[in-house]
Amino acid sequence: MKLYYSPGACSLSPHIALREAGIPFELVKADLQSKSLATGGSLNDVNPKGYVPALVLDDGQLLTEGPAIVQYIADQKPDSGLAPRAGTLERYRLQEMLNFITSEIHKSFSPLFRKAVPEWQQSAKDNLTKRFDFLAAHLDGKDYLFGPQFTVADGYLFTTLNWTNFVGFDMGKWPVLQTYMARVAARPKVQDALKAEGLIK
Repeated sequence: MKLYYSPGACSLSPHIALREAGIPFELVKADLQSKSLATGGSLNDVNPKGYVPALVLDDGQLLTEGPAIVQYIADQKPDSGLAPRAGTLERYRLQEMLNFITSEIHKSFSPLFRKAVPEWQQSAKDNLTKRFDFLAAHLDGKDYLFGPQFTVADGYLFTTLNWTNFVGFDMGKWPVLQTYMARVAARPKVQDALKAEGLIK
């Protein structure tokens, strides 16, 4: 497999999933502004949508959209526990959480990264504050989103919560989330992904 990524972007989520699953893969760095690839060529030629993550499978097929990619990765190694078995209510709970993260957390950061007008930025921060309140209550007393088991939803939530460091969003109100972030960050495979992307030394 070949994962096209940009350091710290949402592609960090499938990067973590691949390492947690123990699946061999190749990393290809993309510049999201110029759409150029570190190996030469254009990201647009790989993914017509023009963004990461993009996962090229061993048979050459392309898979895009983070929540779909991480579930595919988890299903390649079902014994990893990264996702409940397909068809179970627990799997739908995972999908429910992935959808929440992608629509309510991930997309709410867009105005903060794009330097939108102050009113839009404040609206995004207000929305994130409500969502963080929910997550803090959900995680209270748990190691991970679904209890003791780390799943692909945790990798995705960690990725998005980490963006607060880049947009100056103070997380002091949510010590539960801060502790959760530290717990996920300390996982050896997460450390490996962060180092590979140059996010930590």
